[in-house]
Amino acid sequence: MGLLAAGALALASCSTPNNPAPAGPVPTSDAPTSGSPSGAENTQGASFQTLASNLNAPWSVADAGDALLVSERDSGRVLEILDSGAVREVGRLPDVDFGGEGGLLGLAFKTPDRLYAYSTGPNGNRIQRFTLAGAVGSYSLSEPRTLLDGLPSASNHNGGRLAFGPDGMLYASVGDAARPASAQDLGSLGGKILRMDAEGGVPADNPFPDSYVYSYGHRNVQGLAWDADGAMYASEFGQNTWDELNKITAGGNYGWPEVEGTGGTGEFTDPVAQWSTDQASPSGIAIIDSVLYLANLRGQRLRAVQLDDPEKQRELLVNELGRLRDVVPGPDGRLLVLTNNTDGRGDPGPQDDRLISLPPSGTG
Repeated sequence: MGLLAAGALALASCSTPNNPAPAGPVPTSDAPTSGSPSGAENTQGASFQTLASNLNAPWSVADAGDALLVSERDSGRVLEILDSGAVREVGRLPDVDFGGEGGLLGLAFKTPDRLYAYSTGPNGNRIQRFTLAGAVGSYSLSEPRTLLDGLPSASNHNGGRLAFGPDGMLYASVGDAARPASAQDLGSLGGKILRMDAEGGVPADNPFPDSYVYSYGHRNVQGLAWDADGAMYASEFGQNTWDELNKITAGGNYGWPEVEGTGGTGEFTDPVAQWSTDQASPSGIAIIDSVLYLANLRGQRLRAVQLDDPEKQRELLVNELGRLRDVVPGPDGRLLVLTNNTDGRGDPGPQDDRLISLPPSGTG
């Protein structure tokens, strides 16, 4: 099995060279930055390897062992990353509505032949399932089966992250779609984390009867991950004051729009860590060995947070690669990170955007 054999989405397929960068590791050093939380450290001597370059607003990485896929928000393409560094277009999602922060967002695998995608369609955001066929370098995708449609959508705050939990259920983050009050309304799916089974049904043990809602009071969650004990974490964009890392419990209310960051009243669940919005804008997260890695867009860094003591943090890739959209555990124990400089808010470099690989560094 290759380091990065990849899988597929649908419709037509073609192979395109992608001007891969040299395969060797590139040294990085993290310059000190202002605004680091108490206990945070900068780390020196990290190295990364570019696996693919010249991507267009990539949003999500999904790994199924021999299949590694990347979604592109503004093209609707799902790409296969080959071991050579070449990028193969496997297909484009049909009927995607592009604009602002909408488009093709999260991807997740249930099994190697079942791919789930979150995208903006004519009726709002939606969750669809595809069947993969073929093999590495020639995957194809079935027509979509829509599991859930009509989720709140807007030019911003679309959420969009998909992830399967250790319970086998599919979790999806839905933003408030610029309607903050919806986050406190249990009759709306906006501003929520949803939980469903692999067929799109409502699990009987969800915290609210006959509802997809798992937690609420969220502004715009874009990162979901679980630790080895099954505890769930989510990253969340604040508005003007605090971005958040939250530990998610069934039925929990995380306060938006009544509170941003730590409220301290006991009425809402407070974050386990928070950062000023100019230092973070947190998107994808990954957990390896009790360390949570968090990709930051505006903050332009990869944070490593020790979950048993969230004040212990390190900062990687600070201002080295620009905006970071997603981070996932790689098939070889390394981290896979997507840059996001071509989404209209960054300053693209000559290879942007990129998928890179680097070793986890922890917080020691």
